[in-house]
Amino acid sequence: MRTALITGASRGLGLALAHELAQRRWRLVIDARRFSELDVARASLAQLTEVVALPGDVADAWHRGALIEAAGGQLDLLVNNASTLGASPLPPLSGYPLETLERVYRVNVIAPLALAQLALPRMADGGRIVNLTSDAAVEAYEGWGGYGSSKAALDQLSAVLAAERPDLRVYAVDPGDMNTRMHQEAFPGEDISDRPPPQDSVPGLLALIEGDLRSGRYRAAELVGAPA
Repeated sequence: MRTALITGASRGLGLALAHELAQRRWRLVIDARRFSELDVARASLAQLTEVVALPGDVADAWHRGALIEAAGGQLDLLVNNASTLGASPLPPLSGYPLETLERVYRVNVIAPLALAQLALPRMADGGRIVNLTSDAAVEAYEGWGGYGSSKAALDQLSAVLAAERPDLRVYAVDPGDMNTRMHQEAFPGEDISDRPPPQDSVPGLLALIEGDLRSGRYRAAELVGAPA
């Protein structure tokens, strides 16, 4: 049975992907900061496959170590999905609180790399690392400087790791706009119900996980129907 570690999997895209992998009989290790939401996700997934759910913060080194240990001797897939938006409402960089920005980088950049470092010794040839990025990494949107720059850093880490480890597949994937809690936090008080649900981005992720596309940066919407 293949094993996948998915961070931030109690809701949104992480949970949607976990359900698809569970239906494909992947063994899952999942986490989230809120125990109650994570336990609900665990109970649902456990009806389909073996699942280990560990509440905690990916910025915590001890928690990252526990996740990797729970994965066991071989890890086939690491999905760095957990992210933090940072300050909300979104502030301009000229007034961005630096302590908050440090937190954004710890969660969105340092934690994914730290998990990858721990995972690499347990990944065989062809193992996959999927890092969730954003169009804010490549487009200059007002107010998105903190989050966007962290995702730009994650893009570059993904590209360099791919160059250093040609035996693996390392992907940075932009899932596109989604109707999620984090996206709502970016637009407080606005109606974002017109955004597609996270489930719509899952087929693109599966194209990377189940296919043999080369390492690189992709948009999920462009991967639907991509050749394996």
